[in-house]
Amino acid sequence: MLYYVLFIILAYLLGSIPSGLIVGKVFYQTDIREHGSGNLGGTNTFRVLGKKAGIAVTISDVLKGTLSIAIPFYFSPIEVNLLIIGVFSVIGHMYPLFAGFKGGKAVATSGGLVLGLSPLLFFIILATFFVLLYITKYVSLSSIVTSFIAVITALVMSRFDLLILTSVLLTFIVYRHIPNIKRLMNKTEPKITWM
Repeated sequence: MLYYVLFIILAYLLGSIPSGLIVGKVFYQTDIREHGSGNLGGTNTFRVLGKKAGIAVTISDVLKGTLSIAIPFYFSPIEVNLLIIGVFSVIGHMYPLFAGFKGGKAVATSGGLVLGLSPLLFFIILATFFVLLYITKYVSLSSIVTSFIAVITALVMSRFDLLILTSVLLTFIVYRHIPNIKRLMNKTEPKITWM
């Protein structure tokens, strides 16, 4: 039980690292929370700071999810449930301790968690996301639809563990995108201009 508590805390703290805030302030002297959507995730970083910053933040957010399960996988002296631990990195990303509990929308860190558990599923959803993004130009819509496809793919793969995980992550992602869904319905959601 002690190891679970320690790894859960570590996962949450990893998820809480505000990549967008750090990159913005250190390299651009800009607090991205004061610009664009005010969100700390990769999408707003792309919008406010450009491609290089957006890519750096997205990769960092992905790695938070991957590291949260890689560390207990390699260093835990007992067998632990990586799904339970990893989910807390996503919670940390959404509600970061180091940024006033106002974080990202769970997409990149969820992807990193999937990458650590099933690289095949990760690359399927990554390809799906970029195809949808190219077609629609909406990051939010692409993220939500890709999350649904991830659940269906896990079911097709007969991976019950991934089915549970992707279902939980889908719930997080849809919940965090409720304002985007409203804007999509009102046709006021901004499209990307870099693809």
